[in-house]
Amino acid sequence: MAREILKPYLIAKEEDGSFALTVRETRYNSQGYPLVTATKVDGTFKSAAAARTHARDTFGAEPGQFAAK
Repeated sequence: MAREILKPYLIAKEEDGSFALTVRETRYNSQGYPLVTATKVDGTFKSAAAARTHARDTFGAEPGQFAAK
């Protein structure tokens, strides 16, 4: 069974033009189904680059671990 790897950091543009960062954690139950927990980081950022920098400094994020919405 091939599992699609979910990128753990989601950067989404809000309606007001700011950016929000969501941290996602994927676990698998005993049958192999993914269980995703998504936690939105408090506050917003002026740019996607600022959100990436915050994720790198706070959570140790690396390039290639980001998804955009």
